[in-house]
Amino acid sequence: MTPARRPAERLRPSRRPAGPTRRSRLRTALLLAPLLLVASLAGCGDQGDPVSFTGTGTGNGAAVGAGTARTGGSAAGGARLAVMPSGPQADWRVQRTVGAAGGTRIAVTRLHGPASGFTGRVWVWAPPEYFLRANADKGFPVLIALPGGFGWPNNYWYGADLRLQEDFHAWTAQGRSLPFILVMPVINPDQRYHDCSDIPGSQRMGTWLTRDVPGLVRRTFRTLRTRDGWGFMGSSSGGFCALKSVLKHPEAFKAAIPSGPDIAPDSPLWHGDAAAMRADDPRHLARALAARHGPDVYLGFQAGSTETADLAEVRRFIAQYGHGPVHTRLEVVAGGGHNARSYTRGMADGTIAWISAHMRGPST
Repeated sequence: MTPARRPAERLRPSRRPAGPTRRSRLRTALLLAPLLLVASLAGCGDQGDPVSFTGTGTGNGAAVGAGTARTGGSAAGGARLAVMPSGPQADWRVQRTVGAAGGTRIAVTRLHGPASGFTGRVWVWAPPEYFLRANADKGFPVLIALPGGFGWPNNYWYGADLRLQEDFHAWTAQGRSLPFILVMPVINPDQRYHDCSDIPGSQRMGTWLTRDVPGLVRRTFRTLRTRDGWGFMGSSSGGFCALKSVLKHPEAFKAAIPSGPDIAPDSPLWHGDAAAMRADDPRHLARALAARHGPDVYLGFQAGSTETADLAEVRRFIAQYGHGPVHTRLEVVAGGGHNARSYTRGMADGTIAWISAHMRGPST
């Protein structure tokens, strides 16, 4: 079965149009693409079957190889870093099987966020290394992958067209990446931009993303107690969310890969509330983090070489705020544009190795 191909995505115009937000004019083809992708995957083998992430020795149902994952021991002084899943397990259903990664499965569930009150879908994938008996007592690092565009009702990073999980499996086998658990939530409650924030009078999407989604992951998987095992990646509007979430909650998340990101909040739902916007503005958050001397965060920016406006914004942010506890790197993807495939290429070219070097591998 051949999955539907999405067109090269234009996640948002590179400059604010005559209207409320630079991201509010998406092409109809792009808006329909996630729905077409889901339709293309319907009927694929075990899609919709129940799946569990408990146990070892299998990749949720398929045999796995040994892998070459970077692993760690315990923290200094013998403190245990691994946190066992607290449960209860959610109703996970198979979205697609990743044959090139030991037959592991991407699963989806509907989460009612106890902190935010929002209900939305979350997709997850655990790498083959997670299911090895030798790793049964180890917690694994988590990377929350956020899409561009509206990021609702789907998250395109689970799709067979982008093959993100296949890439991560290959990068791990090559020793370039940690064996991350990938988590792919929706980032908006509808076809409006909420800036992954608790905008007054709107859904609490900031709380959903930084509290409810990690809580679901902790109930499901063996994770790490330290923030060194938690990070984000995201494209365009999702890149803004990744950047802002790490800077706002550095006590919980250590690193982000913001690709072609917005640098400032710009949802029309703020209704010009400058004080509220400031609390979710990466520039203000970076200044505040530097003023209190940390903790250190690591931001692996990416942009295609054809994204002149985005590159200028990112370079300006790095020049003004990339010092002290705010560690930055910029990967310019040669010939790349404002699309997920370019950003995946950038990760392969160096970003994922840089982020992995600053995060914690599987540990007891």
